[in-house]
Amino acid sequence: MRAVLVANPKGGAGKTTLATNLSGYFANQGKVTTLCDLDRQQSALRWMAFRDPALAALSGYYAGNQIVLNLPKEADWVVVDAPAGLQGYKLTDYIRAVDKVVVPLVPSVFDMAATEDFLNSIRSEIRGQRTKVGIVAMRVDPRTKAAGMLEEFLKHFDIPIVAYLRNTQNYVNVAAAGATVFDPPRAKHRREVAQWEPLVDWLEK
Repeated sequence: MRAVLVANPKGGAGKTTLATNLSGYFANQGKVTTLCDLDRQQSALRWMAFRDPALAALSGYYAGNQIVLNLPKEADWVVVDAPAGLQGYKLTDYIRAVDKVVVPLVPSVFDMAATEDFLNSIRSEIRGQRTKVGIVAMRVDPRTKAAGMLEEFLKHFDIPIVAYLRNTQNYVNVAAAGATVFDPPRAKHRREVAQWEPLVDWLEK
């Protein structure tokens, strides 16, 4: 079993979008996949309720605000959708319980400021494990000024950007049906799938 934590202390950063689509990717690869929802709003599990049984199978459960020490061993991959405001000893325990940490980050001054202390905490937790944490730049093109601003901000933390995901309604549209960009019809989301390749390559190393 391998586990991925998707975390950012700020709401609206794209945690659930990342967590659900990551789950869809692994499921469509034929992996036994479990989505662990830690958020009180249970957005990830509400999304699963709309999922067509004909699509690649996913299981899920609500773990509340509890420390994740007993992740399901029968799964090939567990994707953990963390709540906003995650910090302190719980953040420490979650980081230790998983193989990789993915931090979605929107390149705005407000989001970067809200995430600064969180990134400092993560950096202190992963000393000697630099490959454990990666940033996903959300709703941004890598060629833009906003992307450059984000890259400059992240130099202080020595945490790499592992993928850039463009701003598109395709994620909203598939989510409404309990689906992901990795579910059929795949040709419709070719551009999105291509943007995920660096992230999934990084996770699977």
